[in-house]
Amino acid sequence: MTGPPEPAPDAPGPAGSGRGRLGRGRDQAVALGWLVVVWNLLWGDITWANLVGGLLVAAAVLVFFPLPAVSFGGRLRPRALLVFAGRFAAELVSASLHVARIAVQPGYRPRGAIIAVRLRVCTDLNLALTAEAVSLVPGTLILEVDRDSGTLYLHVLDTHGPADLDLARDRTLAVERRIVRAVGSTAELRHLDVISPEKGTRP
Repeated sequence: MTGPPEPAPDAPGPAGSGRGRLGRGRDQAVALGWLVVVWNLLWGDITWANLVGGLLVAAAVLVFFPLPAVSFGGRLRPRALLVFAGRFAAELVSASLHVARIAVQPGYRPRGAIIAVRLRVCTDLNLALTAEAVSLVPGTLILEVDRDSGTLYLHVLDTHGPADLDLARDRTLAVERRIVRAVGSTAELRHLDVISPEKGTRP
């Protein structure tokens, strides 16, 4: 007779369950932090009231409207995160001034266009972060996200020709690159230049 079979080396056990709970807790913390950041960016001012309000709203969203599990397999890189924040702030100021100039320019009617930008890292987290960062900049609006192909469909304000469409596409891919460098995994960093972006189309 033989004894009971030994458990497989990779069989889930208490340690694996602990790591799973730790991973879920970390993902929830990352989601909470990003929701607080988005809340303060929407208000346009970082105050204690907005931080507390953002925490309450983010906690309510995570409790009452739970999102599908999004695994965070990357790591936080403080220097790259500072680069992302600095470039985002600069683009935010530049785009705001551009939109303000259009608004006060007499008789000027800007022409918009719709472009499709296929991201190179097609994870749910990267799609969400890139879409949020792009849509928060005045002059660009996310119309649709194709999760299967990892494609963002954007409406771009004030375009004059194909060069402006290429510039908007390059800006979107640059935002993705900075996000992946800030919070992505090593494997995601290697995949940045694998997928070629699709060409945008005018309405």
